[in-house]
Amino acid sequence: MLLIESLHEIKQLKKGDFFVEHNRPFVKIGQVIKGVLRGFIHDNNGDEITTHFYHEADMLFGNYIPNVNASISIQALEECTISLANFNEIMSYVNKDEVISKVINNAFHNLNAKLQSRLVSLLNLNSTEKYELFLQEYPSLINRIPHYYIANYLGITPTQLTRARKDFINKCKRD
Repeated sequence: MLLIESLHEIKQLKKGDFFVEHNRPFVKIGQVIKGVLRGFIHDNNGDEITTHFYHEADMLFGNYIPNVNASISIQALEECTISLANFNEIMSYVNKDEVISKVINNAFHNLNAKLQSRLVSLLNLNSTEKYELFLQEYPSLINRIPHYYIANYLGITPTQLTRARKDFINKCKRD
Protein backbone atom coordinates (compact mmCIF):
# COMPACT_ATOMS: atom_id res chain seq x y z
CA MET A 1 0.00 0.00 0.00
CA LEU A 2 1.42 3.36 -0.97
CA LEU A 3 1.40 6.16 1.54
CA ILE A 4 -0.79 9.20 0.94
CA GLU A 5 0.06 10.49 -2.56
CA SER A 6 1.01 14.01 -1.48
CA LEU A 7 3.55 12.73 1.04
CA HIS A 8 5.68 10.56 -1.22
CA GLU A 9 7.66 10.51 -4.41
CA ILE A 10 8.82 7.58 -6.52
CA LYS A 11 12.55 6.91 -6.67
CA GLN A 12 14.37 4.48 -8.95
CA LEU A 13 17.52 2.70 -7.75
CA LYS A 14 19.89 0.83 -10.02
CA LYS A 15 21.57 -2.37 -8.89
CA GLY A 16 24.33 -1.35 -6.49
CA ASP A 17 22.80 2.04 -5.61
CA PHE A 18 22.34 2.86 -1.94
CA PHE A 19 19.02 3.75 -0.38
CA VAL A 20 20.99 4.89 2.67
CA GLU A 21 24.66 4.71 3.65
CA HIS A 22 26.01 4.06 7.12
CA ASN A 23 26.93 7.08 9.19
CA ARG A 24 25.23 9.55 6.88
CA PRO A 25 22.19 11.60 7.79
CA PHE A 26 19.00 10.22 6.38
CA VAL A 27 15.51 11.37 7.24
CA LYS A 28 13.54 9.43 4.66
CA ILE A 29 11.26 6.43 4.91
CA GLY A 30 10.54 4.21 1.96
CA GLN A 31 8.42 1.34 0.82
CA VAL A 32 9.67 -1.12 -1.76
CA ILE A 33 7.36 -1.19 -4.77
CA LYS A 34 9.64 -3.37 -6.88
CA GLY A 35 13.02 -4.95 -6.27
CA VAL A 36 15.26 -6.40 -3.57
CA LEU A 37 17.65 -4.58 -1.26
CA ARG A 38 19.92 -5.72 1.53
CA GLY A 39 20.73 -4.02 4.78
CA PHE A 40 24.20 -4.43 6.19
CA ILE A 41 26.65 -3.16 8.77
CA HIS A 42 30.44 -3.39 9.03
CA ASP A 43 32.04 -5.38 11.83
CA ASN A 44 35.19 -4.36 13.69
CA ASN A 45 37.33 -5.82 10.88
CA GLY A 46 35.51 -3.80 8.22
CA ASP A 47 33.69 -6.86 6.85
CA GLU A 48 30.09 -6.48 5.73
CA ILE A 49 27.47 -8.34 7.76
CA THR A 50 24.10 -8.67 6.01
CA THR A 51 21.34 -7.95 8.52
CA HIS A 52 18.18 -7.69 6.43
CA PHE A 53 16.66 -8.30 3.04
CA TYR A 54 13.89 -6.04 1.82
CA HIS A 55 11.51 -6.78 -1.04
CA GLU A 56 8.13 -5.73 -2.37
CA ALA A 57 5.89 -4.05 0.24
CA ASP A 58 8.65 -3.86 2.90
CA MET A 59 9.32 -0.56 4.63
CA LEU A 60 12.80 0.96 4.56
CA PHE A 61 14.15 3.13 7.36
CA GLY A 62 17.51 4.84 7.35
CA ASN A 63 17.20 5.17 11.08
CA TYR A 64 14.46 4.99 13.66
CA ILE A 65 15.54 8.23 15.28
CA PRO A 66 15.22 11.33 13.10
CA ASN A 67 18.25 13.55 12.52
CA VAL A 68 20.71 10.85 13.63
CA ASN A 69 23.19 9.34 11.18
CA ALA A 70 22.14 5.98 9.78
CA SER A 71 23.44 2.93 11.62
CA ILE A 72 22.94 0.65 8.61
CA SER A 73 23.55 0.74 4.87
CA ILE A 74 20.80 -0.37 2.51
CA GLN A 75 21.81 -1.26 -1.04
CA ALA A 76 19.83 -2.37 -4.09
CA LEU A 77 20.54 -5.95 -5.23
CA GLU A 78 18.50 -5.39 -8.38
CA GLU A 79 16.76 -2.44 -9.99
CA CYS A 80 14.27 -1.06 -7.49
CA THR A 81 11.32 1.27 -7.36
CA ILE A 82 10.81 2.91 -3.96
CA SER A 83 8.02 5.09 -2.61
CA LEU A 84 9.97 7.70 -0.65
CA ALA A 85 8.75 10.18 1.98
CA ASN A 86 10.13 12.37 4.75
CA PHE A 87 10.27 10.39 8.02
CA ASN A 88 9.26 13.34 10.23
CA GLU A 89 6.35 14.22 7.96
CA ILE A 90 5.06 10.65 7.95
CA MET A 91 5.46 10.30 11.71
CA SER A 92 3.47 13.52 12.24
CA TYR A 93 0.51 11.72 10.64
CA VAL A 94 0.78 8.52 12.69
CA ASN A 95 -1.70 9.63 15.33
CA LYS A 96 -3.87 11.54 12.86
CA ASP A 97 -4.29 9.08 10.01
CA GLU A 98 -5.43 5.52 10.67
CA VAL A 99 -4.02 4.18 7.39
CA ILE A 100 -0.54 5.61 7.95
CA SER A 101 -0.62 4.51 11.58
CA LYS A 102 -1.48 0.96 10.55
CA VAL A 103 1.22 0.85 7.84
CA ILE A 104 3.92 2.12 10.23
CA ASN A 105 2.85 -0.17 13.09
CA ASN A 106 2.79 -3.20 10.77
CA ALA A 107 6.23 -2.28 9.42
CA PHE A 108 7.71 -2.06 12.93
CA HIS A 109 5.97 -5.29 13.96
CA ASN A 110 7.29 -7.16 10.90
CA LEU A 111 10.80 -5.82 11.36
CA ASN A 112 10.80 -6.76 15.04
CA ALA A 113 9.56 -10.29 14.26
CA LYS A 114 12.30 -10.76 11.64
CA LEU A 115 14.98 -9.46 14.00
CA GLN A 116 13.87 -11.79 16.79
CA SER A 117 13.73 -14.75 14.41
CA ARG A 118 17.20 -13.92 13.10
CA LEU A 119 18.65 -13.66 16.60
CA VAL A 120 17.20 -17.02 17.64
CA SER A 121 18.43 -18.56 14.38
CA LEU A 122 21.99 -17.28 14.75
CA LEU A 123 22.22 -18.53 18.32
CA ASN A 124 20.37 -21.84 18.19
CA LEU A 125 20.16 -23.40 14.74
CA ASN A 126 22.55 -25.39 12.60
CA SER A 127 23.27 -24.43 8.97
CA THR A 128 20.48 -26.53 7.47
CA GLU A 129 17.92 -25.23 9.96
CA LYS A 130 19.02 -21.65 9.30
CA TYR A 131 18.58 -22.23 5.56
CA GLU A 132 15.11 -23.73 6.08
CA LEU A 133 14.09 -20.73 8.17
CA PHE A 134 15.42 -18.38 5.48
CA LEU A 135 13.26 -20.20 2.91
CA GLN A 136 10.21 -19.82 5.16
CA GLU A 137 10.80 -16.13 5.77
CA TYR A 138 11.90 -15.19 2.24
CA PRO A 139 10.36 -17.81 -0.09
CA SER A 140 10.37 -15.57 -3.15
CA LEU A 141 13.97 -14.37 -2.78
CA ILE A 142 16.08 -17.53 -3.11
CA ASN A 143 16.75 -16.96 -6.83
CA ARG A 144 16.95 -13.17 -6.56
CA ILE A 145 19.78 -12.85 -4.03
CA PRO A 146 23.39 -13.92 -4.65
CA HIS A 147 24.12 -16.94 -2.47
CA TYR A 148 27.14 -15.32 -0.80
CA TYR A 149 24.77 -12.69 0.65
CA ILE A 150 22.44 -15.43 1.88
CA ALA A 151 25.38 -17.23 3.53
CA ASN A 152 26.53 -13.96 5.07
CA TYR A 153 23.03 -13.27 6.38
CA LEU A 154 22.82 -16.75 7.89
CA GLY A 155 26.21 -16.38 9.56
CA ILE A 156 27.72 -19.29 7.65
CA THR A 157 30.28 -19.72 4.89
CA PRO A 158 29.25 -20.22 1.23
CA THR A 159 30.54 -23.81 1.54
CA GLN A 160 28.30 -24.41 4.55
CA LEU A 161 25.39 -22.94 2.59
CA THR A 162 26.05 -25.36 -0.28
CA ARG A 163 26.04 -28.26 2.19
CA ALA A 164 22.89 -26.96 3.89
CA ARG A 165 21.12 -26.67 0.53
CA LYS A 166 22.14 -30.23 -0.35
CA ASP A 167 20.98 -31.52 3.05
CA PHE A 168 17.68 -29.66 2.64
CA ILE A 169 17.10 -31.15 -0.82
CA ASN A 170 17.89 -34.64 0.45
CA LYS A 171 15.54 -34.15 3.40
CA CYS A 172 12.75 -33.04 1.03
CA LYS A 173 13.30 -36.15 -1.12
CA ARG A 174 12.96 -38.39 1.98
CA ASP A 175 9.78 -36.69 3.17
